[in-house]
Amino acid sequence: MSSNQTYSSATPYAWVLFDADETLFYFDAFEGLTLMFAGFGVEFTQADFEEYQRVNKPLWVAYQDGNISAAELQTVRFEPWSAKLNVSPQILNSAFLTAMAEICAPLPGARELLSALHGKAKLGIITNGFTELQTVRLQRTGLQHHFDILVISEKVGIAKPDVGIFEHALELMGRPAREQVLMVGDNPHSDIQGGINAGIHTCWYNVHGHAAPAGITPHYQVSSHQELQQILGL
Repeated sequence: MSSNQTYSSATPYAWVLFDADETLFYFDAFEGLTLMFAGFGVEFTQADFEEYQRVNKPLWVAYQDGNISAAELQTVRFEPWSAKLNVSPQILNSAFLTAMAEICAPLPGARELLSALHGKAKLGIITNGFTELQTVRLQRTGLQHHFDILVISEKVGIAKPDVGIFEHALELMGRPAREQVLMVGDNPHSDIQGGINAGIHTCWYNVHGHAAPAGITPHYQVSSHQELQQILGL
């Protein structure tokens, strides 16, 4: 794709890249797990969820640090339930991703933001989420046509914040000038630090008003998609 196309002067960016979960799309793991386990005849409780997260959260850190693969994360997090239900962790993981796709919805203002950006900048997604969910979710929400590139860490073999996944995206984008690229995401460690590592501009989608982690300074910080539209002059 060419990086020297002419764009509207309304936005300073030729490309806007988005994280997926909790940036563009609603993501409620507890709701998804409750729906998934109901299919196996299990009433999934808040206590069950807390136990699941005790396993799941460290696995995500290890994945983002490059210490385990996507396949390992998806398998290990369901091993305790696999033993209880006598169902393979792979089947449980696939059922979970299917359930998450069923409850998927764009966050408030996301669809309007993408529509406002149409014709004014190229758009892409860089996600640490998994292929099985991302493609189905884009199709079900009808948003797939907005995006020129979709970069999924599971496919690339590198997860944010590793600069390698951003370099892969920039290659697909035709190597635009980095100051013309904006990365938008809710996770300061993977999205914002990753963007900074890659030398592109960053916008922290900080709905809950958290303090920025030490040493991480985004170029912009917004609490809504409408606020980002204003920053972009849309």
